[in-house]
Amino acid sequence: MREASSESEQAAGKAFQEAEARALRLLGRREHSRLELWHKLSRKVSDEQILSEVLDHLENQGWLDDARFADVYARQRMEIGYGPLRIRAELEQRGVSDQPQALEAVDEDYWCALAARQRYQRFGVTPDMSWKEKGRQGRFLAQRGFSMGQIDAALAGAGEEPKESEG
Repeated sequence: MREASSESEQAAGKAFQEAEARALRLLGRREHSRLELWHKLSRKVSDEQILSEVLDHLENQGWLDDARFADVYARQRMEIGYGPLRIRAELEQRGVSDQPQALEAVDEDYWCALAARQRYQRFGVTPDMSWKEKGRQGRFLAQRGFSMGQIDAALAGAGEEPKESEG
């Protein structure tokens, strides 16, 4: 009976090591949230107990950190021109509900300037817009994740090129 127990412990240990190695390869490529890593690993690791232990171990070692993931992810999305609403929604889809530090570090003026830059890059200088055109540009900015106040500020400056600001 002891041999069967020992064999199952060895199999579990091997499964743990394989799951950990797979997780570290994924984390070596980019940051992942715990939920993302769970989904990716669960395709190959059928034992949920081992999967949970691996993720706990990675968190304890500091290799898996949802706060760090959220900060890196938010900064990347900000750099390519997405607004705070979309970034928060995407983070929630990835299992992160806490506000990342990168979003807390910027103020409303930054978001308004980013919305204005995104509007300008897409539509250029558009003075004397019709209501239909304002709606089209507003919908574009809403899809990018900007609030109504940020969209209004961007549309108010549509007749001129936006100023460069630091965030």
